[in-house]
Amino acid sequence: MSSRPGPRPVEAPVTIRYSGADFDLRASETVLDALLRHGVEAPYSCRKGTCFSCMARAVTGDLPPGSQDGLRDTLCDQGYFLACRCAPSSDLVIAAPDDAALYGRAAVTDIDRLSDDIARVRLVTAMPLYYHAGQFINLRRPDGLVRSYSLASVPTLDQFLEIHVKRLPGGQMSEWVHGALQPGDALDIQGPNGGCYYLPGEPDRPLLLIGTGSGLAPLIGIARDALNDGHRGPVYLYHGSRTADGLYLRDTLDELSARIENFHYHSCLSGESAAGCRAGRADVVALADHSNLQGFRVYLCGLPPMVHSARKAAFLAGAALPDIYADPFELCEPVG
Repeated sequence: MSSRPGPRPVEAPVTIRYSGADFDLRASETVLDALLRHGVEAPYSCRKGTCFSCMARAVTGDLPPGSQDGLRDTLCDQGYFLACRCAPSSDLVIAAPDDAALYGRAAVTDIDRLSDDIARVRLVTAMPLYYHAGQFINLRRPDGLVRSYSLASVPTLDQFLEIHVKRLPGGQMSEWVHGALQPGDALDIQGPNGGCYYLPGEPDRPLLLIGTGSGLAPLIGIARDALNDGHRGPVYLYHGSRTADGLYLRDTLDELSARIENFHYHSCLSGESAAGCRAGRADVVALADHSNLQGFRVYLCGLPPMVHSARKAAFLAGAALPDIYADPFELCEPVG
């Protein structure tokens, strides 16, 4: 994932114009930070260039390098950029994104509880969504709040989009999904985004998938996609939790592991013990089992501390950096 932009040289005051008003930028300040400092209710979530929910459109002016990282070419051509990654060195006139260009409509078909704090939500879209299993979408509720969720569904197997929403104490979106969202409700979705997905063409390569919590969602999609594509190499999936309740879909994955010869599922517990589970953090257990990762493709999904440490450990174990795919779950930061 890209890092936050560094300081920019400031030779003259820089101004951004938005909704008919002018706002000054301080040295090293991004467009998003400036708007929030001036009290503008700009959309954002992670503030790290990961979720894409802060997209805006440049009407006039030059965008600095890195401000369009990860966006589709069609969006770049229209002047879209990530406000949290954009620290311009000259004046900009910007506008809110065009909903028709970014968002589509989806309807909730099913909501069911996979564990005490994981809800499985299935949606159908008004227009076809072309995506890879493991990518993520941005979900926008009617009041404009946006959050990112990875896709567990596989486009060639499922007629719906499936996301897993973990209930977080005080989480505005997750509490709403768990307590208020109902089948039949309509939502806006944007995407797909992200590069953490199965790549066909090398069916004999071993795959190592490591996730914690609801990071299981994209890994299930990636594993199902690979197996459905005829992947012949071993597919190892390690899912970790502190408590046994967090190992949701365990029976389903145990059954899949017993039925498909080259799929190997390991449930890992770091805070307690339970029959049939490995003791320890998923990334630690996985790297102990696979100390030589030369030739592997590695997929990491979960909270940033696990993803970052596992990425480093996988590289030191021989995995090539281009073969390590990761989408850390960046939580929404409060405005500083």
